[in-house]
Amino acid sequence: MAYDPGAIDATLAAAVGDEPALIAELRAAFLDSVQHGLAVLEAARGDVAWREAAFRLRGLAASFGAVRLMAIATEAAEAEAHDAALLRRLRRAVERL
Repeated sequence: MAYDPGAIDATLAAAVGDEPALIAELRAAFLDSVQHGLAVLEAARGDVAWREAAFRLRGLAASFGAVRLMAIATEAAEAEAHDAALLRRLRRAVERL
């Protein structure tokens, strides 16, 4: 799966046009939301809470075209809660945003 670092900016530009300041503001809000979503996932208690947090993270990633994060969040939703390898992969994907 390829990682396209420009996908998020392209998605935002398609939504708001050529407004660099607004794109930067929306990108920062997206990154804050992703970090919060990851924190909620890490703090999830039980399989149901884990799955719901993973699906929320996946939806957020999909909304902004973060394909790699979306795919890993999908894997997390289907895995056992607090899968250490998936959490590492999610953290790396978030860092790359």
